[in-house]
Amino acid sequence: MTPSPPKQRALLALLLVRAGSPVGLSDVIDVLWPQGPPRSAPNVVRHHVSALRRLLSAEGNGGGAVPLTRGCGGYRLDVDADCLDLLVFRQLAERARQATRDGSPPTATGLYADALALWQGPAACGIAAEVRTHPVFAAVDEECVSTVRAAAAVALAAGASDRVLAPLRQAAAAHPLDESVQAHLVLALSATGRQAEALAAYRAVRERLAEELGVGPGRELTDAQQRVLGQHPAAARRARPQPEATARPAPDTYTGDPPPPPRTPSAVTRPSRTPSAVTPPAPRSPSTAAPSPPRTPRVRPAHLPADLPVFAGRDDDLARAEALSTRRGSHGATASPAPTITVIEGMAGVGKTSLAVHWAHGVASRFPDGQLYADLRGFDPAGAALESGEILRAFLHGLGVHPQDMPVGLDARAALYRHLLADRRVLVLLDNARDSAQVRPLLPGAPGCHVMVTSRNRLQGLIAAEGARSIVLGPLSEAEGREVLSRRLGAQRIAAEAAAAEAIIALCGRLPLALAIVAARAGSGPGFPLASVAAELREGHGGLDAFSGDEADVRAVFSWSHRYLTPTTARLFRLLSLHPGPEVSRHAAASLAGLGPREARAALADLTRSHLLTEPAPGRYACHDLLRAYAGERVRAEETEHGRRDALGRLLDHALHTAQTAVDLLYPHRTEREPPPSRHTGATPAPLCGRESAAAWLTVELPALLALVESADTGGFLTHAWQLALALELFADRRGLRDEQISLQRAGLAAAERLGDPLGRAHLHRTLGFALHRTGADAEARSHLDRALRLFTALDHRDGQARTLRSLAFLANSRARHEEALEHYARALAHYRTTADVRGQANVLNEIGWTHILRGDHHEALTRCATAVALHQDTGDAGGEAAAWDSIGYAHHHLGQYTHALSCYRQALVLYREIGERTLEAESIGHVGDTLHAQGDHRAARASWEHAAAILAEWGHPDADRLLEKLHDATTGPA
Repeated sequence: MTPSPPKQRALLALLLVRAGSPVGLSDVIDVLWPQGPPRSAPNVVRHHVSALRRLLSAEGNGGGAVPLTRGCGGYRLDVDADCLDLLVFRQLAERARQATRDGSPPTATGLYADALALWQGPAACGIAAEVRTHPVFAAVDEECVSTVRAAAAVALAAGASDRVLAPLRQAAAAHPLDESVQAHLVLALSATGRQAEALAAYRAVRERLAEELGVGPGRELTDAQQRVLGQHPAAARRARPQPEATARPAPDTYTGDPPPPPRTPSAVTRPSRTPSAVTPPAPRSPSTAAPSPPRTPRVRPAHLPADLPVFAGRDDDLARAEALSTRRGSHGATASPAPTITVIEGMAGVGKTSLAVHWAHGVASRFPDGQLYADLRGFDPAGAALESGEILRAFLHGLGVHPQDMPVGLDARAALYRHLLADRRVLVLLDNARDSAQVRPLLPGAPGCHVMVTSRNRLQGLIAAEGARSIVLGPLSEAEGREVLSRRLGAQRIAAEAAAAEAIIALCGRLPLALAIVAARAGSGPGFPLASVAAELREGHGGLDAFSGDEADVRAVFSWSHRYLTPTTARLFRLLSLHPGPEVSRHAAASLAGLGPREARAALADLTRSHLLTEPAPGRYACHDLLRAYAGERVRAEETEHGRRDALGRLLDHALHTAQTAVDLLYPHRTEREPPPSRHTGATPAPLCGRESAAAWLTVELPALLALVESADTGGFLTHAWQLALALELFADRRGLRDEQISLQRAGLAAAERLGDPLGRAHLHRTLGFALHRTGADAEARSHLDRALRLFTALDHRDGQARTLRSLAFLANSRARHEEALEHYARALAHYRTTADVRGQANVLNEIGWTHILRGDHHEALTRCATAVALHQDTGDAGGEAAAWDSIGYAHHHLGQYTHALSCYRQALVLYREIGERTLEAESIGHVGDTLHAQGDHRAARASWEHAAAILAEWGHPDADRLLEKLHDATTGPA
């Protein structure tokens, strides 16, 4: 039934939206005549009501008239709840919310999906647009969008984002400036394997916000982007006090993070090329505030790996895991004040990790404060078990601790870890533990937490001292083995070839890993009889002395499966064992084997289908440690030493060239680099198309790159090692990754020392010295910088001498030794003048000006920085010119010349935006906020600081802390 007159349709829509509730005459008139009613409006309403009664009576709505009555409260339409989509929608949504409260995200997701399937578009879309915008209909639209947000959040937690992706896309298209909806869309796209589309969606909304509103994306949206890139920034971080005497790095050096950033100011025209001279009033000292105590945000980690698509059997073991995780005392209280600990122990390939991950997904909702996961790599074929301190650093980061605030040392990290979990209910899954000593520092102290550990060894220390309970996992039963094959190959096929299936189960030692590999091969086509599979497996047994006992069964499966790979795919499988990291990217794999990207993609797909590799993330591949050990055995048997060395050379070429390209994209004015060694034929650098892809690549690959630097001397690639460490130093420094920064520089320096390369040693002494200074180890830092200066002097490397002197000046400024800093800068300036390096001279002059600012001599600072501006303009260095303009603005600010300061800052912003230098743009925006605040415009100041913090958070920059603290403090100030 659809009434013809527009007003009648609008009236029906209103009554349906308010079904079961009276609608007053004045409300009806307000909706039907948004521009103002005529005098006859009450009579017209009564006419339309009478007409609707006749229509409702005649149509009967499928057999029974729908009563439209009038009482003292107004007109009321009574509709059965199951006859109106809106009422059904609300019932389903409420049931979904209840399921969420009950801790059942999968159930809630299904109910939300059913509810949203009823949403066909905007409320009352068949009526006039001016009527549809009335708040009564807008509220229904907002109700639907709010439900979409809730559905997206719970689906993400349940790992079922695909079920709500369609309505989420619909909501995002209808509300392009709703940052919360857009953030949920970004996360849902990423969770369903659409990372590229997720990043594109983020870029699109960011550009639209800038174009239509003149603002940058807010915290929720930037956090979503960071999660797609593999980072989980905290909503707020500890702010570090910034004293007045703080050294400031030059824009082209590695000597530290740039200062803070601000919100986009109004468009400005570029001022004259030469800063005007000013005669300012007496200098004003800026006020200083006592630093706030450290604050760590409450972040809910969700680190579990994806559950297996096929999991069969193990019902008794799952039940025991459940019972051990809920151990209780006689009165229902937790039996002890410590967390419960379950250890799953068993031989390699028996399915310990699969059982633990599958169980953890089933109980995740019982741990509302999150889940932590780490592969401890206790049985890595290369012997590279992770240290407990490394795992704690990753856990603390997942719990919201920023790298800048990361404690140094195992005991300090363990103490902070226990403190953060003291009042939380968190599930901790520790996979592949080597021994009790590796696990013990990772145990929380909270009784609400549960720890699940897997290991090939019996962790007697945990059982005896920590009260852990164990599950000894043996091979599958024959019935469970049949269930595994039936789930993978089909029950009818297994029943039809029962004898062959039983033989396969026995020949695989009833091990899930071996059965999965055999099933993948047997499932490649219906013309592959199971009897043939069993016969070939029998031929593979015997002579497998590299494995012993039950492991010989699984090795026989590996050998059989390896034999059926194409030569190209088999060679790639073998060569992957040379990669030192736990995961490998597609382009790194292509480089190892000297394949083109298409060939590599096809070979990796074959290995994944054969269950010889897994793909934990799109384009990234991992290998079970048993399979990796087998691949290592085969590569030593079938590849010559020269072939293995060439493969490692191609891998290092891929890493070095891609890393240098990525760093150049992020920091285009970086000049401290040396020509890389000539590239091996077949090396494939990863294609990077801009700053975002460069940042994503470096973030994901950094652990593997560090491992490559540390292991590069295995094949004699020491030059690659120190150059790779040098290339990555700036990225690690800007991101505040102090542990990685120092580890990289130490490994790079060790390679240069072994090589006996004085140039490499000089570079790495300088970068290691500065990295150590960032952690407060100034004595050791000074020692390395002094050695760098001696080496560069012996090489007559004037650029290196100048850079090292600038680093020494930076260190001196940070200790308020400004006269010493000026002496270092004077020597650096002399070197640049000798080599006619005008850009270097301009940078030093700006740094000298900054040192005068720190000394309080703002007039001298203006003179030096003005000269720097002129020189940078002569060389066309927009980044250097912008930094000098920012320094001039800072000096004007401290002289009370706020108008001049804002003009200079805005000039810096124009230049930074021209070259895409986002973090330094943010610094100048933050300075704009400081000046606006000093002028008394507190609202505009907060807007600038907020924008600055958003930019820094987007890049994971630790200086976002200071802006967040400033914003927090400003909320109590005047608006």
